[in-house]
Amino acid sequence: MLYRGMMIFVGLVLLPFVAFAQVSVQPIMSFQDRHLPVFGSNGMVAAQERLAAEVGAKILEDGGNAVDAAVAVGFSLAVTLPIAGNIGGGGFMIIHDAERDEQIAIDYREMAPKRATRDMYLDEDGNVDNETARFSHLSAGVPGTVAGLYLAHQEYGRLPWKQLLQPAIEQARNGIVLDYFLAYLIERRKQRLCAFAAACNYFFDANGVPKKAGDLLVQKDLARTLALIAENGPEAFYRGEIAEKIAAEMQRHGGLVDMESLAAYKALTRDVIRGRYRGIEIVTMPPPSSGGVHLLQMLNVLEHFPLADMGAGSADLIHVLAETARLAYADRSVHLGDPDFYDVPVEWLTSAAYAKQMAATIDMKKARSSEDVAPGVEPRFESDNTTHYSVIDGEGNVVSNTYTLNFSFGSSIAVPGAGFLLNNEMDDFSAKPNSPNGYGLLGGKANAIETDKRPLSSMTPTIVFADGEPWFATGSPGGSRIITTVLQMIINVVDHGMNIAAATAAPRVHHQWLPDVLRVEQGISPDTRAILEQRGHVLSSRSSMGSLQTVGVEDGVYIGASDLRRPGAASVAPGFQTDTD
Repeated sequence: MLYRGMMIFVGLVLLPFVAFAQVSVQPIMSFQDRHLPVFGSNGMVAAQERLAAEVGAKILEDGGNAVDAAVAVGFSLAVTLPIAGNIGGGGFMIIHDAERDEQIAIDYREMAPKRATRDMYLDEDGNVDNETARFSHLSAGVPGTVAGLYLAHQEYGRLPWKQLLQPAIEQARNGIVLDYFLAYLIERRKQRLCAFAAACNYFFDANGVPKKAGDLLVQKDLARTLALIAENGPEAFYRGEIAEKIAAEMQRHGGLVDMESLAAYKALTRDVIRGRYRGIEIVTMPPPSSGGVHLLQMLNVLEHFPLADMGAGSADLIHVLAETARLAYADRSVHLGDPDFYDVPVEWLTSAAYAKQMAATIDMKKARSSEDVAPGVEPRFESDNTTHYSVIDGEGNVVSNTYTLNFSFGSSIAVPGAGFLLNNEMDDFSAKPNSPNGYGLLGGKANAIETDKRPLSSMTPTIVFADGEPWFATGSPGGSRIITTVLQMIINVVDHGMNIAAATAAPRVHHQWLPDVLRVEQGISPDTRAILEQRGHVLSSRSSMGSLQTVGVEDGVYIGASDLRRPGAASVAPGFQTDTD
């Protein structure tokens, strides 16, 4: 394997010097040596928030498996990362069960309520009312997180359900210390959060003053909600006291998530989709995720090019990535939707024959205009404020999970007395053909609003296998950039031989067909940028894209890498020590 054995040894030897003598060592260290993963002997958890990662690691230490830890992390993030962690949203999970040697996808994406209609966001002039679609009670789909995590636990978990929720209950009841990042985001979103009293009361005092970094954020209503779920499972959320609170809030403000819609919600198991890239097996999420399909589609195309010879960060590599993504995202606009409502041509999109055709259209000396690639409408995507976590245990079980509220803090509307925020995932549907969403992107017929339908998503939880065994699991938030972020993670490891931390830290690029712009992170050299512009690319600089959370195993040593592009992320191994003074 690319860095199997040797990189683990080098990492373990150099780690003390990196921590205590970085200045003297750095001149002789490679990029990869300066970005080392976290190491563990009995599993690993990587998450976007440290407290939640520690909860997962403790579950592994207490005898839980990867699914147990993933369930506990999911509920903990609802307390510690309310911008994206949730019980009022939904997501996707990929599980590798080592004993059964099988992989399964769990789809707990939100669903359109029973009374949802195709044109529900159009005003009297036939135009989309974006405020209603994104920041009203009508913007919420039926949440799937509680059902999804419960389904995962019932099928693959080991520890008692109550035990997995107890850490989150205690965090909500006793309070968490606000870090600067979360305190800043709460203050920044004050206007939205205080549009309705419940959310304002949860995050601000009676005078509308937000808590500051270092203050304790106590969420007693959320603690009680979590305790009800711990005691009664999804029944409490979808048919019991919590459901009644959701339905009452919807009725007061014209929302559609009623008791009938909640009771009808189902998390689903789906067959994973699989592909191979340079001898490595990729297992990822099927529709209604577009991420898995287009990840495999792009890898199939890129296998026709010598990426390793091009070199990481080179103009040739970035060019072929952009041209490949341009083709895939054009297909996304037409062919992807909820497979229960639309016949998604997965086999064709991920076929070797189609990849060969696409690869033949790429000119390495010139960027194509997106107008010349394909007519049609633009894809839709969720905002950056999704979150991802990955877990591997000492028995070889693996979980890759991505879930979201959509925008930061979702719709910014909370359920009174329940303590959690509602999603605004209905905006991920196509409200009207050729009408842009909040990011200037359009949708088409395949993703139109229908009762009980699940909106299209870019979330791409993925597990990579080598020699038939799990190698690493990864995923990221980032809206439409999720797919290309995961793609570049795989390329950096497989083609460029980077360890997972170096692959995470490397600068990223993104193209999504329309708008016809190549987004580049800081760190792409001026010379490379100039060559790309000479080839016809229109560049747009961005400070950061995505937040990969990756775990893996190399020769029996467990490794984790958490992206530093967003504050607070951490990889934690079982047996971790925390400060007690």
